[in-house]
Amino acid sequence: MRTLEIRRHSLRKTGGGSQLSQVGVDLARRLGAAAGPFARVAASVAPRTRETALAMGFAVDEELVVLTDHGAAAQAFERHRWWEAPAPFAALADLVRREPAARAHATAYAAAWRDLVLQVPDGAAALVIGHSGDLESGLVACLPNGDHHTWGGQFGCLEGARLTFDGDPPWFTGAAILRVGHGGADGRPL
Repeated sequence: MRTLEIRRHSLRKTGGGSQLSQVGVDLARRLGAAAGPFARVAASVAPRTRETALAMGFAVDEELVVLTDHGAAAQAFERHRWWEAPAPFAALADLVRREPAARAHATAYAAAWRDLVLQVPDGAAALVIGHSGDLESGLVACLPNGDHHTWGGQFGCLEGARLTFDGDPPWFTGAAILRVGHGGADGRPL
């Protein structure tokens, strides 16, 4: 059995931009101290994802570029605003089933994650640092029959899931949702 951990990037600087804030770096360091080891690490092309992996203590082995029409998927997500639903993952899973652009986006992420986890030896793990929306849609595509009603809300910074990958042919067989509580103004985990 192999494992894939997916995580949203850490906190960005105030005012936008792609770089992490110092609080974001500190949070990623604390999380990384208890994470891993990972045989392969992938991040998106955005600097904040690579910075998160590095702050966690892991070198990035590859940039994960998923070639889909992100604009069409983003428009479908915005029209349906799945993250505002009482059961966001269930709403997203329904959207992925019904909307071709959302389905193409989600299945492209699932395929990229499969390709990444197949590169690690049996018993090892891979890590993906990505973005909100991408991670959730890929997760529902990996586990279309998952108990989406129990997965909670959209991922916050450093949140994600740990997926198991097994079987013949191998595929994603389960997931544990990984939540990180952020405390007061300093952003320290609770």
